Parts: sequence; C-alpha cells; structure tokens
Amino acid sequence: MTENENSLRLIRMSEVELQNVDWLWYPYIAFGKITIIQGDPGEGKTTLALRLAAACSNGTALPEMHEHEPFNVIYQTAEDGLGDTVKPRLMDAGADESKIFCISEDEKALSFLDERLENAITATGARLMILDPLQAYLGEKIDMNRANEIRSVLKKVAAVAERTGCAIVLVGHLNKAQGSSSSYRGLGSIDFRAAARSVLLVGRLKKEPNVRVIVHDKSSLAPEGHSLAFALGDEDGFRWLDGYGDMTSDELLCGIGSETKTAAAEDLIRSMLAAEETVYADEIFRVAAMKNISRRTVNEAKKNIDGIVTKKNGRNWCWSLPQ
Repeated sequence: MTENENSLRLIRMSEVELQNVDWLWYPYIAFGKITIIQGDPGEGKTTLALRLAAACSNGTALPEMHEHEPFNVIYQTAEDGLGDTVKPRLMDAGADESKIFCISEDEKALSFLDERLENAITATGARLMILDPLQAYLGEKIDMNRANEIRSVLKKVAAVAERTGCAIVLVGHLNKAQGSSSSYRGLGSIDFRAAARSVLLVGRLKKEPNVRVIVHDKSSLAPEGHSLAFALGDEDGFRWLDGYGDMTSDELLCGIGSETKTAAAEDLIRSMLAAEETVYADEIFRVAAMKNISRRTVNEAKKNIDGIVTKKNGRNWCWSLPQ
C-alpha cells in the first residue's frame, strides 16, 4: 500500500455515537461550542457578556435560562481596565468575584492559538470563557479577512471547547456595511460566523435609545430563540424587559422599535374588522403571524383601539368595532 493509503482513516456513520447537546442557556449558548455576541460599539454587547459571567458565577438564571449551580468563568478583555471598568460592572451585576478569572497578559499577549486558553480552563474548571473583543485575540500574523486563516484558527478554538466542555463566547464588532444582511455584518471573514454554533446580535433602538435588543441571529443546534431585551442607561439602571420577542435582525439593524410592529398590528386589526362586522380572534392572530407579528403584539395593539368589542361565540372569542 502507498503512504497515502496507509494514512487514510474512514469513519463509518453507523459507528458514530449520538451526542446530546449540553446547554448553558438554551437555545442561545451551548457548552462545548463557540457562540458569538456581536454589535456596534456602545450597543450593549459587553454589558450582556458581563451579565452572563455574573449570572454563571452566582447561580442566577437569566431570562429563559434554567437554574444552575454557580461555576467558574474566565473573562478576557483587551479593551477595558480590570480595576476601573470590569470589576465595578461585575460588582453591579452581583457577581461572585472569586469565581471569575482573567489570564495575565503582562509578559505575553494572548491569542486563540495560545495553549494558555485550554490550560486556564483546565486549571480553573471554568465552564464559560468570554473573549472580548475577538479581533484582539487573532494574533499578529492572522488576517481577519482571509477565510483560510480564520477557518484554521477557529477550528482549533472549537476543538478546545469540545475537549473541555467549556462554552466559549467571542464578542465581536460589526462592520460598516449598512443595509447588508446580518450574515455579512460581522467584522472580518464570514468564517467567524460559520464557526459559531450560535450568533447573538445586540443593538439599540433609535426611538428607544435606552433599550437594547438581543436577536438570535444564527442557531445550528436548536430552533432560534425569541428576541430578548434589556434597559440600559436610564435612572433605573440595568433591567430585563418584555415585549420585544418578535423583533428580527434586519429590524434591529435598522433600529426599528416595537412601536412600529404595534402600529402595523393596529392597522391589520382595523382593516380586518372594517371588512367584516365580526372576526374570530384566532383568524386575526393567524393573519398577523403570516406578517411576522406576534400574538403578544396583536394584543398590545388591541388595547390602543378605542371601543373594540370582544365577546365569546361558543368556545371562540370574536372581535368587532362599535357600530
């Protein structure tokens, strides 16, 4: 046999064992996989990363997250000072600081190819590692726009995540290609997105500047989760918000607020009730869903229409406008 034939190793799919996905935050972040959180500067992505780190360190559950025991976290940042920025924000989030670690870069800068990544995870037993921003950890010789280089680097990062079972979250910036699909808005090669099993897009709304929305922009391991939102920058400080679950990545990138969807729902309700004296509520919800308007938004819009009449017809609710 030739040397090439001797080195050939085939894997028969019938011999491959099925593996269940272990979730840190279903369906947004999986253990043992790469997740990317991306957004424009100042839009809230680092705030989300720090809140995630704090929640993991103290056992607090984020929205939609199952309760869990506290565990160690590695939070690596190349943009913010540990003492004047990172620690105060972790304290504000209620973190258990004894469970959050950072790899010292005093003598040598860290990169994705650095063996210290896996060594730190092994030494601390960390189940979450956050690198913010991802572009700072590519290394001097890696061109972030060259797909072949990025693919090779992230393959090694993914292998570290797989071997250790640690969720690795990379925080990234968006490029300036306004109007492009969200798939092409990540800074650098699209292979960053390809390597990630999940991508979360974070941005603020033009008409509600204190509101940041998190859109699940890619999900390879589970159905995409609904959008989440939090308030940031007002007198009440950080808090999670309801009412933005149906926002899409394209709407977020355009800065469209929830009131736009509510107004569209109001128009839909009025037009359907104008055409028929009485309409089943389920029919309105069905048509709204076809227009990507959630049931919650329809119910919110209904409250804004003066005098709307609701009554039960058998087991079903009907809506009508006053005569």
